[in-house]
Order: sequence, then C-alpha cells, then structure tokens
Amino acid sequence: MNASPRPVALVTGAARRLGAAIARGLHAAGYDLALHYRSSATEMQALAGELEGQRGGSVLTLQADLAQFDRLPELVAKTIGRFGRLDALVNNASGFQPTPLGSVTPAQWDALFASNARAPFFLAQAAAPHLAAARGAIVNLVDVYAQRPLRGYSAYCMAKAALAMATKSLALELAPEVRVNAIAPGAILWAEGDDGEQRKAAMLARTPLARTGTPEEVAEAVRWLLRDATYCTGQVLRLDGGRLLED
Repeated sequence: MNASPRPVALVTGAARRLGAAIARGLHAAGYDLALHYRSSATEMQALAGELEGQRGGSVLTLQADLAQFDRLPELVAKTIGRFGRLDALVNNASGFQPTPLGSVTPAQWDALFASNARAPFFLAQAAAPHLAAARGAIVNLVDVYAQRPLRGYSAYCMAKAALAMATKSLALELAPEVRVNAIAPGAILWAEGDDGEQRKAAMLARTPLARTGTPEEVAEAVRWLLRDATYCTGQVLRLDGGRLLED
C-alpha cells in the first residue's frame, strides 16, 4: 500500500480526558491518527466519528490492554498496516491509584509499572525503526510527581520516575534519527471522583500561576515537541504553572 501523505501519530489512552485533547490537537495539525483505548469504547467511537467527520479515512481505532506485552508491537504493526508510516508516538495512557505504604500488593505494583513505564518503553522499541525512517519523535506523559513524590502514591510516582528516565535513555539510544521528550503536567484535570476541595485549593495556592492548566495547553505542548522542537531531545517539559518552584 502507499503510505499516507500526511504524518501519522499513534496515541495511547486516547479516548477521553488528556488523550482525547491530544488527538484533537494533532488531527487539527494535519496528522492521521492511530488511537488506542482499553475500555472506553463508547467515548472512542464518538471521538473517531467526530474526527472522521472532519477528514475521512484519517483515524484508526485500536483496542488493547497495554499490560499484555504481545499487544504492544501489534499496535505498531496495525498502524503501519493501515497508514504505511509512523511519524509520532505519544505515550499518554496511564494507570493511577493510591498505594498506601503497608498495604501495597505486587499486583498493584505490576499494574502501575505496566501502564506507566513498561508499555511506553516497549512501544518505543517496536516503533523505533518506523520513527527512524520518518525522522520522527516520541512524547511521553510523565508527571510532576516523578520528581516530587505524592504521599500515598509511591508506586505510581516511582513508575512515572522510571518513564522520565526512559525518556532520557531513549533520547540517547535513538538519536539522531528520533527525538524523545516528555511533558510533566501539574494540575490539569482532577482525578475522577476527587472531591477534596480543600486539597485542591491548597494545591492551587502553591501554584504561582494560581490556576489549573487546560487539556488544550497539554495538546499544544505535545504538538510543539513533535513538530517544531527540532533541536530538543531528552527533555522533560514541566507544564505545571510553576508549581515545583514552591516548597
């Protein structure tokens, strides 16, 4: 088959929240998209319909549990099979759950590391030859908590710290053909079911810009790192309103 005339991005966890915003932003920037989801089939169907309505034939949807190792190279292979090229990988999918010390189980540890560290690494490995051919780029979504721990979430913080180091290691390994960078969002979207208004207010009080960020700001940062930041690799862009400047 002939390769798509447009650049192609594979985005994990793309059905909703930040992933959907990233998908919309890249689609508006001219990318064809392979959009991964795990269980949010209804949301993915709606998003794909929206984007296909804007440009027919531009979206491939891919269901997979990223904890299943064999599904990772399969996502890349299906993307190539559909579009004939791969220019960008956005590792957005992420598990997030509390793991209070004293009650952490191996299953919780494995699940958090599988989604936040192992899957992004092995997706990058599978995608690397195709990205190199396209002189493409990878963007990983890490977290400010990869640098400063969040009480009660030690396994999550450690997994995100591993992804931050993977960003630097992969940037070294894949240079000069492929650039690899990451974004560390601060307060963008609150966790679902989080009704801790006092905690939220305290967090914003420690944020110099005194507001939450928007999904669209994250999406634009992803687009910039993929397309415009041509002399930038191995970097973690803190999109946190200055939060880590505060004690």
